[in-house]
Amino acid sequence: MADYYKEGFLIQVIFYSMIWLISEYTGFLLCVIMAGVIAALLIFAYIVELVQKSKVPKSYFRWMLVCCLAPALVCLAFSLIYQGNFDWLEG
Repeated sequence: MADYYKEGFLIQVIFYSMIWLISEYTGFLLCVIMAGVIAALLIFAYIVELVQKSKVPKSYFRWMLVCCLAPALVCLAFSLIYQGNFDWLEG
């Protein structure tokens, strides 16, 4: 079975970027919340895996890492593009 990490990452980047272009506030919140929740799940799953081995494939952890990095990188990129001057902070 082929693992499509690059394609999945690019699809997520496009999705989160479209949300950012539609609404900065919604895009920011979505990226921060998704990155945080997925990172917490990844850390929890990794700790459980260290305590007791399971039959979870390694690809699960790779996909979770990709799913965590995509919104975080989009948030960072748009924050740098807008230089932190968001419309919703002014009004």
